[in-house]
Amino acid sequence: MIRMTLDEIAAITGGRLVNADPAATVTGPVEYDTRALLPGGLFVAFAGEKVDGHDFAAAAVAAGAACVLGTRDTGQAGIVVDDPLAALAALARVVVSRLPELTIVGLTGSSGKTTTKDYIGQLLARLGETVAPAGSLNNELGFPYTVLKASTSTRFLVLEMGARGIGHIRYLTDIAGPRIGVVLNVGAAHLGEFGSVEGTAQAKGELIEALGEDGVAVLNADDPLVAAMAPRTSARVVPVGEAAQATVRAVDVTLDARGRAAYTLVTPAGSAPVRLAVTGRHQVGNTLAAAAVALEAGMAPAAVAAALGEVGVVSGRRMDVFDRADAVTVIDDSYNANPSSTAAALRALAAMGQGRRTTAVLGYMAELGEHEASGHQEVGRLAAELGVDRLIAVAGNAAAILDGAATVPAWKGEAVLAADQAEAVAVLRGDLQPGDVVLVKGSRYRTWEVADALRADAVTEEVGP
Repeated sequence: MIRMTLDEIAAITGGRLVNADPAATVTGPVEYDTRALLPGGLFVAFAGEKVDGHDFAAAAVAAGAACVLGTRDTGQAGIVVDDPLAALAALARVVVSRLPELTIVGLTGSSGKTTTKDYIGQLLARLGETVAPAGSLNNELGFPYTVLKASTSTRFLVLEMGARGIGHIRYLTDIAGPRIGVVLNVGAAHLGEFGSVEGTAQAKGELIEALGEDGVAVLNADDPLVAAMAPRTSARVVPVGEAAQATVRAVDVTLDARGRAAYTLVTPAGSAPVRLAVTGRHQVGNTLAAAAVALEAGMAPAAVAAALGEVGVVSGRRMDVFDRADAVTVIDDSYNANPSSTAAALRALAAMGQGRRTTAVLGYMAELGEHEASGHQEVGRLAAELGVDRLIAVAGNAAAILDGAATVPAWKGEAVLAADQAEAVAVLRGDLQPGDVVLVKGSRYRTWEVADALRADAVTEEVGP
């Protein structure tokens, strides 16, 4: 965060100084975890259901925090506010206003947000200091927390935006309005909140509505609901994708034996060959969005293409492919799941599994509302149509996946309902064979325990290019 006195912070947040020197200065980052604090930082205390951050105020100051921002006097140097989240948002707005040279990139979508944010961050870092922290910091806490990592030396700030309802993205753009906005896709994530994909599209489009006339809207030309957003913005629109109308386009896409794509990047400034080091046909679209942002930032097409060949996994459990010493390949995509992202992962499994035995370990997909049964059946049906050899649904709430697979008469694969993660691991350990490819995916319901067990079972070997 940029340097601010405690008196300034109190005025910005509408807070009350306690036990503190008004002239004392915050020189370090804002943190809500004492383990991440650095000297001179600002510790934000949240009162959660299980843990109250105020109880760690003394430890925060002992670790070097200049001040504790919370809802009560902890006996330490502090600023007392009514709402720490609102206080963070107010601070973030002021930081942005004091960094006029900062280029802000915002992106949203039903799937691929974090991965594409990571790619954009890796590309822009070649042009200047870039803030694009790992993980999904895309809500009313993570968003301002990310903004507050910007300093006077930051050139690019890459912000991921999530939403579970109309107005959520608008709230985030009011904190830090981007100059470049990216909408990746509209899928079946959070249908329980939005009710329909049209409702999701309405919410996602709030990002490009916030762009000014000098802004740039990067829209996925391959997704009709995203392409249809163009009239909702006054910014210049840059369509990306494989469609003929895309301004930044991929042609001649191929996949290698590990499911990694190669393509020719076509731009108004020229073309260049791209060979990705990350797995999944869907990464073509993600990297095209990142390419469009880099091009807008001033990178030449050849430099963009070369950089795309070097981007890798930054945020964990997202298409993280590793080989075990026993020649079993594991695709750990277990961070989260919805029907669209699971379909992409299944296609990656099928591509990598040509001539090999494939297993998909799929957990429950949350927040689908009335579409829960159909959403799970849909991915089961796709797994069967792709010819996955073994389909393991983890826990009873994922059983509809197997129901979907059963609707494909030609499928001759094995269907297994595992009561929990431990049983799924036991099934795998029972007959894994050299050459097998295993996908693990689910909605944050500890499905990653399966991937961790597979990683721990044998010493992994570094994956070569």
